[in-house]
Amino acid sequence: MTSLDSPPLMKKLLSFFLSTLFLLTVVNAETNCRNFKSIISFGDSIADTGNLLGLSDPNDLPKVAFPPYGETFFHHPTGRFSNGRLIIDFIAEFLGFPLVPPFYGSQNANFEKGVNFAVGGATALEPSILQERGINFAYTNVSLGVQLKSFKDSLPNLCGSPTDCRDMIENALILMGEIGGNDYNYPLFLGKPIEEIRELVPLVITTISSAITELIGMGGRTFLVPGEFPLGCAVIYLTLYKTSNKEAYDSSGCLKWLNEFAVYHDDQLQAELNKLRKLYPHVNIIYADYYNALLRLSQEPTKFG
Repeated sequence: MTSLDSPPLMKKLLSFFLSTLFLLTVVNAETNCRNFKSIISFGDSIADTGNLLGLSDPNDLPKVAFPPYGETFFHHPTGRFSNGRLIIDFIAEFLGFPLVPPFYGSQNANFEKGVNFAVGGATALEPSILQERGINFAYTNVSLGVQLKSFKDSLPNLCGSPTDCRDMIENALILMGEIGGNDYNYPLFLGKPIEEIRELVPLVITTISSAITELIGMGGRTFLVPGEFPLGCAVIYLTLYKTSNKEAYDSSGCLKWLNEFAVYHDDQLQAELNKLRKLYPHVNIIYADYYNALLRLSQEPTKFG
């Protein structure tokens, strides 16, 4: 398999991915004139630059502490769930910032240009809500709410006075995930009925919306909010839910019912973001279409290496 950090492939993927997710949506009158001063990130393994590793028991380290994680770019494990860089790393580089350091477990890290609270395995919902539904597969107890609380508690150290903190938040690009995927992954791993998992979607969307609303109240002005991935194309689900029924698969070999579920989540998320835009017209809320960006990689694999 070609390495994601090999120069020819990376150039192609980066150009496609940033144009799809970021450039075409961010370049508008408001954002084009805004010079971001930092990045503030929340989420799960898709954006975790080392938080799960920082939170882990040194005697019981997660798999991301060992090769092959990190081998193609950093040449050593960094706590990223990747052999190289993550989307957040490329966004930081695109904006001319250093890579965003993890908040948890960092020693003498410089958070002036960014701080990352995303934790691998994190859920949008509190673990107790999932446990009430018989979902006991949590990889970590650091939910979106816990991340947001850590951010608020750390403000005196991150930015000092309330005025300085509001200025920092106003001028930051705030990455809200991806978050919510694990709320669905865990019950899917357990074989829960899809009808039961669909009931979690409104709860997940409300949790994300509430976090954005709270950050707006703290001064947040620009948010990048990713949607769900095409779950039906993920190797783990193609293995777990393998079937001899050819009608279950689309032309790319992805499971149709799982992709339909991901679209359902994304539709609900976009509807909620539209409500927030109407409530807060001075705030720029950008939806990042991970679904269609990644679907193209499945549909045209040779085009992207």
